[in-house]
Amino acid sequence: MKYYAHSDSEKNKSEWHLLKHHLEDTAKLAAGFAGSFGAEKLGYLAGLLHDIGKYSPEFQRRLEGDKNKVDHSTAGAVEAYEYHKVFGKILAYVIAGHHCGLPDWGSKADESSLEGRLNKESLPDYSAYKSEIGLPKPEEIVVPAKKAFVGAGFSMQFLIRFLYSALVDADFLDTERALNLEKASLRDNRASLAEMLSVLDIFLENKCCSAPDTLVNKRRAEILASCREKAVSRPGLFTLTVPTGGGKTLSSIAFALKHAVTHGMDRIIYVIPYTSIIEQNAAVFRTIFGEEKVLEHHSNFTYPEDDSRETESEYHTRVTEKLKMASENWDMSIVATTNVQFFESLFAARSSRCRKLHNIANSVIIIDEAQMIPTGFLRPCINALAELIANYNTTVVLCTATQPAINKFLPPEIKPLEIIDDPEGLYRTFQRVSVDHMGELSDDSLAEKLLSHNQVLCIVNSKKHARIIFEKIQYEGAFHLSTRMCPAHRSQVLQTIRERLKKGENCRVVSTQLIEAGVDVDFPVVYRSSAGIDSIAQSAGRCNREGLREKGEVYVFRPEKHGLPAGWLSRTAVIGDGILRRYPDPLSLDAVKDYFSMLYDIEGEELDKERIMAEIKEQEKLLRFPFRRIADKFKLIDENTTAVVIPLDYECRKLLEEARWSQFPGTYARKLQRYSVQVYEQEFKEMIRFGILEEIAGRFYVLREDVYRAHYSLEMGLLPCTDSM
Repeated sequence: MKYYAHSDSEKNKSEWHLLKHHLEDTAKLAAGFAGSFGAEKLGYLAGLLHDIGKYSPEFQRRLEGDKNKVDHSTAGAVEAYEYHKVFGKILAYVIAGHHCGLPDWGSKADESSLEGRLNKESLPDYSAYKSEIGLPKPEEIVVPAKKAFVGAGFSMQFLIRFLYSALVDADFLDTERALNLEKASLRDNRASLAEMLSVLDIFLENKCCSAPDTLVNKRRAEILASCREKAVSRPGLFTLTVPTGGGKTLSSIAFALKHAVTHGMDRIIYVIPYTSIIEQNAAVFRTIFGEEKVLEHHSNFTYPEDDSRETESEYHTRVTEKLKMASENWDMSIVATTNVQFFESLFAARSSRCRKLHNIANSVIIIDEAQMIPTGFLRPCINALAELIANYNTTVVLCTATQPAINKFLPPEIKPLEIIDDPEGLYRTFQRVSVDHMGELSDDSLAEKLLSHNQVLCIVNSKKHARIIFEKIQYEGAFHLSTRMCPAHRSQVLQTIRERLKKGENCRVVSTQLIEAGVDVDFPVVYRSSAGIDSIAQSAGRCNREGLREKGEVYVFRPEKHGLPAGWLSRTAVIGDGILRRYPDPLSLDAVKDYFSMLYDIEGEELDKERIMAEIKEQEKLLRFPFRRIADKFKLIDENTTAVVIPLDYECRKLLEEARWSQFPGTYARKLQRYSVQVYEQEFKEMIRFGILEEIAGRFYVLREDVYRAHYSLEMGLLPCTDSM
């Protein structure tokens, strides 16, 4: 009798995908993927066992059209568990979850848990696998030795995740190759890093030759030279401390490419806190290397799983299809992604999120704006980076002007190497502002000061405060920026702001912190509401950015009570105020280090606010890990929001009308992102109750056009439904 892994309605049964071939080919792929972190033999065995449950007559009948569900994943987990008492449990997690996600160990009473499934009483008879599949002897399987710098349990659960990734990706790819050879042929995505390095070198040479002979450009050239020089250093942890305007994007990618080529590494992963900065950096990388060599993967680029057969008009090029496929497993030479996508994947349980993990091994990871690693998850994030360095042949570069003081959280075996020889001297070269602490300012006094300047930027801590101050200075040349405005609207306003600044016209801007996220504007004067030193440094980066003046002026003020929300913002502001009082220059490297040291000491246990490390450690000796519970807890941003689409212009209205009648409305999600404002649950319910939203295509909530002008301001964006907003 022949046993099949997958049916194909377009082929005769004799041409279906043979189960023996699927298991053996998946095993080879998984072994290759797991080989990058020393688990080749475990990967091979996982591939052989993952689908042996398909040898049951019940599953074969299902392939022929029987509608009964058949559990085919548990069989391989049971066999693995009985195969060996140590690595069998590792494989059981991996195999049991290869479709539905890594399970918690749980209990016998919970049928969805690993223990519950291993004790399942009624499984279809799959013993026929023994006639086709020969398993290696247990003594031939070796569990890779891991450097348990972070802890044995942390290293083991990390291994399980990466082994799971290797199996899931291998299973997907082999199935795709059997059922859709045309699609599989598009997966040859990795370009030669050596060739890309040559392209970059030529680009940088031309850029340097055409740059004016100024002190700043000389320092940028020195930064680039330091990056190239240190790139031959052995893999590990590096810091790149470069002030705003120092050219760290191109210098860091130069380091990464030369380092990867020197040490035979596979890819560069550029991790950035904000999608707006990713879009900028990815555009630069595509200009240099070409569109096919750069994957931009973040929330705006997540393709809907239920709309995988998009119309040809939407995905009309081969390049787009390749990029879409590469987003599934990060098999691309350069990947630009977010903190959220990167770190949440390292603690995920779902197959779609974990599939990429094995391709993180043997890579150079650049953490841009490293101070933006969320403080509430700092310990697990730093431990994950340490684990990647220790056991997955990965180099990590922490790249920022304000280095977080993380050394005390690192294992003693991992010591960071600073790429810049004299970061303090470099800071002085790029120092373009003076910072003054003004003490308390009422809203009226603040407005009066802002009106005394022709060109000024004021950054506050809340959308409500931004609205209040803007209303007090709302004369010609005044602008408001906040996330109450959709991205397309903000882009229009920013373009107007830049034009007025360039022409020397009146330009007074009140903004929330969003303008600190890599937005390229240059004001002679900046006012900043009390905040952490890292935020003040980011604000200062919008002042005298081009060095056109001898010194820009940054004024930090303590706002009225409503301007400093309780909680995190208030705590960081108190520490920041202390630094401002103690240091003549609160943005100096010593001041920044002191700020982060104090912040981390005060936060204490809140550096792992969801107790992720405790969850891992609780039953680590028995390898009983709560993978799903950890994944549910490890959320870097609040997901309790809903996107409301703003019909801002003709282009948005056209997209909405197309989506309304499209067979695949999900294909419009990425383009409509530019017209969306995120609102919290309470406000969303109010908007539904007031009837100001309409639902389009069953997935988009849109501000109704007939009430659009009453609820969306071209000055301030989406107007609040309640006074508390």
